[in-house]
Amino acid sequence: MTVSSNDSAQALEPYFLPIRVYIEDTDAGGIVFHAKYLHYMERARTEWVRHRGVGLRSGLGDNISYVVQKLSIHYAAPAYLDDELEVTADLVNAGRVWMEFDQKVTRKGEERPLARASVRVACVALDSGRPRRLPEDLGQLLQQHLASKPSLQTHQE
Repeated sequence: MTVSSNDSAQALEPYFLPIRVYIEDTDAGGIVFHAKYLHYMERARTEWVRHRGVGLRSGLGDNISYVVQKLSIHYAAPAYLDDELEVTADLVNAGRVWMEFDQKVTRKGEERPLARASVRVACVALDSGRPRRLPEDLGQLLQQHLASKPSLQTHQE
């Protein structure tokens, strides 16, 4: 997998996914239900990988799946029906079988996070659920990305 020089600079930036809050995302008071933030973050992480040229569907045929292994989230303020949100996914660390993201949900045009999370996603064998090494192309992408970020070190486990 090669990344062009224009893509390299852009690749260091967190991925931004725009989200509109729909009625299905809210409780009876029009406030976003807490679990919906996890859905938004899942989409942003998936798009982070897809945006960098790694397809996830092909992994299913190779007995590969991904599961959230560890999650820490802080809800700071509510989002409401019809809000325009921006959800970020920023790779901050990776090992042989996992990748870790810093994620934020903000209201469009605002900097203050409504929610912020640290999410570790593990690669597992689809048939057994046991940990397995990340696919080579994804592992290389993660290592290249982290090596080009100042002050971040990869951690191998």
